[in-house]
Amino acid sequence: MDVIHARSFPPRPSLEQYRKQAKELLKACRAGDPDALERVNRGLLAAGRAHRTRDLSGHTLTDAQFVIAREHGFASWPRFAAHLQGLVDGAVGRYEAAVDAIVTGDLGALTELLDRHPDLVRARSTRTHRATLLHYVAANGVETYRQKTPANEVQIAELLLVRGAEADAGATMYGADDATTMEMLVSSIHPALAGVQALLVDKLVDFGAAVNGPGDDNRPLLTALAHQYPAAAQALVRRGARIDDIVSAAGLGREDLVRDYLDDEGRLRPHVRVVGLRPQLPRRPEANVAWAFVVAAALGHTDVVDFLSRRGADPGARAMAGLTALHWGVVNGHLEVVDLLLAREAPLEDSDNYHHATVLGCAVWAVQNGTHPHRLTIVERLLSAGARVDAISRPTGDEGVDELLRRHGVALG
Repeated sequence: MDVIHARSFPPRPSLEQYRKQAKELLKACRAGDPDALERVNRGLLAAGRAHRTRDLSGHTLTDAQFVIAREHGFASWPRFAAHLQGLVDGAVGRYEAAVDAIVTGDLGALTELLDRHPDLVRARSTRTHRATLLHYVAANGVETYRQKTPANEVQIAELLLVRGAEADAGATMYGADDATTMEMLVSSIHPALAGVQALLVDKLVDFGAAVNGPGDDNRPLLTALAHQYPAAAQALVRRGARIDDIVSAAGLGREDLVRDYLDDEGRLRPHVRVVGLRPQLPRRPEANVAWAFVVAAALGHTDVVDFLSRRGADPGARAMAGLTALHWGVVNGHLEVVDLLLAREAPLEDSDNYHHATVLGCAVWAVQNGTHPHRLTIVERLLSAGARVDAISRPTGDEGVDELLRRHGVALG
């Protein structure tokens, strides 16, 4: 279930106010309110429960209560109610106060809570992710409104770890039930933007986090590279992470290792570890080579991309979010990679990905979001290569790019 987008609570939530909300929601459904019906139907469908789109009297109070509970990150109304009661009785309230202290950087408040209630450091959320306090340091996989990284996050993490937090405790996040703080950390934008991601990697390893993952499967390093956080990846390598698979070697720009890992036919040699990464990288040799190609392109390692291409890597191979090497080169503004892949006739119109975006569509997105300085040049190269423009209809906000698109026949609204 989508705990990440869970609704936040008001300052003093009460079960009675949510009971009232459930009754009002049911009343609106039975009155035919389209927004209320859509809300309940969407909530029931997401949970795999039967739903009705036309029968205005079909929903029950139990349905409305269930939807409200799910919207706040709980598996059922009874668990939601128990959480609210716990806020009053103490245990849940203390945990929630500790989380608030973590995400706001209130080291004093957190210290006082742990002094008075030492067991808090191993307590778990009553939400479906079952996160420990340490998981909130990663600012990922938990409620969106709590995905924050204060300036003193390293000190916050150290306090929790010194007090006994389990460095590699698992939680239920993104479809897995063993997501560690390290995995969430090295795939999180918030600590990266705060400049503390690599420091937090060091802190977790200092207190026993397995640098190659609890399953010794290279998951932390693979995760950092797949989410394109090279500083976190380098920190893991510095602390002893293995580079014995081709995806890691390619993502780190280690052309020497990539060359050693492939035979003359472009196949993995027998001594090379074959890795997997949920949910998209299957533990198969050919999938590892394909991912190595895309990850290298995403991180701008032109020499590695060139070598893999010459050894037969599929230019249309997909990896993260189902995007190709050219998609990622365009998004991240790696001009040399883009030129190389265009010269090798990488596909331009592939849109079979999570975003349903062609390569030009990704280039326009990069323009609109200002992700790199080569935006105009890359759009120009794609158009010169024959990229279709029929999916582009709105101005990008960049006068130079918009004029270029108009010259190629795009009627911008």
